[in-house]
Amino acid sequence: MPGTEASYADQIDTITATIAISTSVSNEIDLSNHRMMTIFMPAAWDAANLTFQVATAPGGTYQDLYDDGGTEVNVVAAASRAIGVDLHAGPLASARFIKIRSGTTATPVTQTAARSIVLVIKR
Repeated sequence: MPGTEASYADQIDTITATIAISTSVSNEIDLSNHRMMTIFMPAAWDAANLTFQVATAPGGTYQDLYDDGGTEVNVVAAASRAIGVDLHAGPLASARFIKIRSGTTATPVTQTAARSIVLVIKR
């Protein structure tokens, strides 16, 4: 029936994760039935890759995200870069509540200014 199907554009949205000045972890993001597709890095960025923390409930206890081989899920990041996350869709696919970390669990990187990371998400 015409007009009853959602268009592709209706399934795509963006959400912003912000890492506050002098911190390394973003605010909580609720992906709510979406999957992360692309990460748009800000023009200014203190050099660090991205890792993730996940929780099962809003305001819950966050745990570092590892793959089934025991390796921390790590996305190579740089300023002004758009990053497709297809390679990491498995571990991230089931995550609803996430935080993004600048750096790794062992070596977090404090950002010298507030940084906004835009996530393109798909239903």
